[in-house]
Parts: sequence; C-alpha cells; structure tokens
Amino acid sequence: MINVGSDFATSKMAVEIAHEHKEGVYAAVALHPIHVKDEQFDYGAFKDLAKNKKVVAIGETGLDAMYPNAKQEEVFLEHLRLANELKLPVILHCRKAHKELLRILKQEERSPAQNLWRAALHCFTGSWPEAKQYLNMGLYLGFNGVIFKYDVAETIKKAPLERILIETDCPYLTPPQEGNKRNEPAFVKYVAQRIAEIRDDKVENISQTTTQNAKAFFGLK
Repeated sequence: MINVGSDFATSKMAVEIAHEHKEGVYAAVALHPIHVKDEQFDYGAFKDLAKNKKVVAIGETGLDAMYPNAKQEEVFLEHLRLANELKLPVILHCRKAHKELLRILKQEERSPAQNLWRAALHCFTGSWPEAKQYLNMGLYLGFNGVIFKYDVAETIKKAPLERILIETDCPYLTPPQEGNKRNEPAFVKYVAQRIAEIRDDKVENISQTTTQNAKAFFGLK
C-alpha cells in the first residue's frame, strides 16, 4: 500500500502512517496541482521528508485544467527536479491537460539534468495516441475504477502489459460493483478483472504482472 500525500501536512501524515507498519505500507509525497493555490511549495521541506526510507515516490504532481493555476507548471518542474535529485520515481497527475504535460515532459526529457525514465501517469483517461507518446518516453500507465466510466479500452488492449499499473485512488473512483462505497485497496480486483476482459487474458496473469510492475517501478521487494 502506498499512501499518497496531496500537500505537506498529508504527505507528512502518509510517512507517519507508513512507519506504524513494519512492512507493506509506504508513502509518496508532493503538493498536488489542485493545491498549489493554497500552499507554497517548500523544496527543502519536501526534500527532507522525501529522504525518509518509507518514501518510494514523488507525487502526485502534474497539471490539472479543472483547477487551473498559473503556478502549476512551475511547481511541477520543481517536483521533477526533486525526484531527479533523490532518484525517486514520479507519480504524474494529468486532468484535461495532456497536450501541455507532454510538451513539458518532452522538453525535460531533452535536458541532460533530468531522468524521467521512471514515471507513471496515474488514472489515465487520455487517448491511445497520447498513451503512445507517454509509452515512447518510457512511462507507465496507471488504471483504476475510472476505466468503468471512461472508454480507455483501446489503450488497455494495445499497451504493453509490462507498462501497466493497477491502482485504487481511494477514497474516490470506486468501481461500480461496489456502488457508492468508499473506495479501498481490495477493490483493485475489479480493475484487474476488467483489464483481463479487455485484453482477453487471465486475471491471474494481469494480477501477477502488474504486481511485479509495481514492485519494479517503486523499488519494492
């Protein structure tokens, strides 16, 4: 389980929760793009927090056109710099902003100071042409309960299974099989089942492969 912070306070809380468990619980830290209007990104404070052995990623970070703010791109670039400095993978957030996100990633990819080979686009709802661009940059694609709402079947079918991650995004995006319940990690089984249906594959293969993908991506044993 990886608890993902959305500002400094919740990032710190995610780390504290991870330390309450000897194994199996980790944290990701970041200032989510929808919160850049509420909080100044403190690079030093987040760096100190991210150095914690329980932190396995920087994120969510990225762009969100539903909650536009002029500082989103600047803060996103700071997150990429932090991830590169600490050699941590990045959990990317993108809502209705794939054109802009791809532009930034391609610019940063050309910079010798950046190394974006370990980045995952969480909750992917874009098109297959957009997905291909992310995949060509070495990114992973994350899918959750939103696949029951958005038509991303083409991407799920065509993307290499070795680049697919399954996620919860709790407490939101509950799969319809559980109605209006608060989303929880156990519900990823429905996402695995749906991906297996789309790819005409066995659920066991989807589950095992995406688990290994996650372990490799986040550096877990």
